[in-house]
Amino acid sequence: MNASFLQVILFLIAGIAIIILLTAKYRVHAFFALLIACLITGLGVGMPLPGLINIVKDGFGNILKSLGLIIVLGTTLGILLEHTGSTKVMANYILKKAGEKNAAWAISITGFIVGLPVFCDSGYIVLNGLTKSLSKRTGVSIVVMSVSLATGLYSVHCLIPPHPGAAAAAGTIGVDFGKLILYGIIIAIPAMIIGRMWAVYAGKNIKDVEIEDDDVKEDTSSHPGTLKAFLPVIVPILLIAARSFFTLQNSTENKWEQLLLSLGDPVIALSIGVLLAFNTKKGWNKNTVSALLRDAVEKAGGILVIIGAGGAFGAVLAATNMGQHFSQTFSLNTLGILFPFLLTFILKTAQGSSTVAIITSSSIVLPLLPALHLDTENGRILCVLSMGAGSMMISHANDAYFWVISKFSGLDIKTMLRVYSIATVWMGLTTLLMVYLLSFILS
Repeated sequence: MNASFLQVILFLIAGIAIIILLTAKYRVHAFFALLIACLITGLGVGMPLPGLINIVKDGFGNILKSLGLIIVLGTTLGILLEHTGSTKVMANYILKKAGEKNAAWAISITGFIVGLPVFCDSGYIVLNGLTKSLSKRTGVSIVVMSVSLATGLYSVHCLIPPHPGAAAAAGTIGVDFGKLILYGIIIAIPAMIIGRMWAVYAGKNIKDVEIEDDDVKEDTSSHPGTLKAFLPVIVPILLIAARSFFTLQNSTENKWEQLLLSLGDPVIALSIGVLLAFNTKKGWNKNTVSALLRDAVEKAGGILVIIGAGGAFGAVLAATNMGQHFSQTFSLNTLGILFPFLLTFILKTAQGSSTVAIITSSSIVLPLLPALHLDTENGRILCVLSMGAGSMMISHANDAYFWVISKFSGLDIKTMLRVYSIATVWMGLTTLLMVYLLSFILS
């Protein structure tokens, strides 16, 4: 295979166009869209079909080898926290400490913390009743409360593993999970704040929607205590962070340090989180456990096939020597972190899914890292965070999360676009600015 640059770029654009067209217009599952893009791009640049199939299989398998267990365990942890009521315990604790006058801030922080292990759509559905209840009690607009919760959840969903987009990008680009989580949390805080501030600014003058009286007395006697509710979230993060710290020290002779390194492996840390989540409830029924675990595996399976197909697409792109072509034709060194941001932003806005956007972008950016001067340990972290920023914007009518918020909060499309969609723009730009500032610290 000796494809020209023009041939490579044309079939790269064709592959991306197929992904956007099939997922956004025809609602084809992202797995099949990515697989078709692999075939179109690979055959278009002259790869022989048997060799192309082997590249696709290798790319699919390699990414799942590094991420499969992490995604399954992270999904399981989130489902268990929802089922046991731990998410609501955490929310009520934060609201109690913040006070009702700071309800919007409290619900935003709740979304941020609950969103660490729980996917944003699931987290919003679970906590939606809380926003309605608080809106009634405090008089704060349901628009403000709903968007504050939505942006709090969204800020971590786009940046921090084990969420699938960030996890897949970390696996593809080759980034330490512990460092990405630490820097991701730091970067996500300003995004959460700006999301909440825009919710207040844009939502205060919008006529409030009528809140249905759907308050049902919930049995909270089986809910865990506050400490038990928080531990499954906090412990894995601390273990993974400790592993990154001791790896930096390059000193692992101490047996306790070796133990922390083992426990801080993301797979083991998340497994401990799952065990702690089981400890939040007594008297587990075997049928309930079986159903929950089955749901977790089924939900994770849908994510894994997308990530695997994304890895396959990345392997096909790598085989085209695209990085060498780009570096010889364009001066990418002046773009740096701006290129992965713009690429992910375009894909996200066009086809709606943050996960698909960041998975596709990481495959394209990987061979370009040297040309972008991001082919260092810190450069790769900045690259993933930049793609996370791009994957935030713009969430609008082609994004499933957009409709989850609209349906469960009762907000009309005009309000959603005016408040929530614009909030995601500010969040993405704020995150990019924070990544730019972080680049000076890490340089």
